[in-house]
Amino acid sequence: MRVETVTTVLDLVGVFINSLLGGSVARHRELDLFGYVVIGVVSGLGGGLIRDVLLQHGPPLALTNPLYIPIALAGAGVAFLLKFTEREWNRIFYVLDAIALCVWAVAGAQRTLAAGLGWLPAILLGTITAVGGGATRDLLVQRVPAVFGGNGLYASVAALVAAVQVVCSAFGVSMVVGTSLGVVAGTVLRLVAYRRGWELPGGMEWEARDVLGKAVRPPRRRRRDRRGDRRHEGGD
Repeated sequence: MRVETVTTVLDLVGVFINSLLGGSVARHRELDLFGYVVIGVVSGLGGGLIRDVLLQHGPPLALTNPLYIPIALAGAGVAFLLKFTEREWNRIFYVLDAIALCVWAVAGAQRTLAAGLGWLPAILLGTITAVGGGATRDLLVQRVPAVFGGNGLYASVAALVAAVQVVCSAFGVSMVVGTSLGVVAGTVLRLVAYRRGWELPGGMEWEARDVLGKAVRPPRRRRRDRRGDRRHEGGD
């Protein structure tokens, strides 16, 4: 199977799931139908648009492939039509979010490698693809993007999945195996991190004046010692 075909399929799966998640945010904020459309489309297409603009390999796929926008609208429409209880939706939300995060990280890394770029840009754009749409969606509804923490491991999982895809490609592992390994491992890690509350560390508690002050200003000698030195020098 061609790389472009696999990447496009993964991209479209991510578009549907993320637009569905965007629609769920619109429902939680009690937006109208237009709000569902805007939040769903931004959530579903945002990460891929950012990636394609940075790659600069022609117009973004979301604007040239006729399937992207309808699938994003379909995901938002499903969220508009179907209502789940809070408990049911919380279970579905985090599972779908984990799958979409990993699928898009793989798709972003694959597309970057196919464009002829190196391993580090592939990891970077794989991560941006995975978190870009969700971050833009969160900003639109005036909340701190999940990528900045407080939501278990998120961007770090995307970077790990993209790295797995890059390593598999470097060692000649088949695309199916590399993609499956990255998506499964990343989804499990994301869900376990959410359940157990794993997070990256925040700012340390050290006082800057205690650390930097000693490095910038060496400790002064006592005045009594300096006087004693002068008296000692005068006696000589």
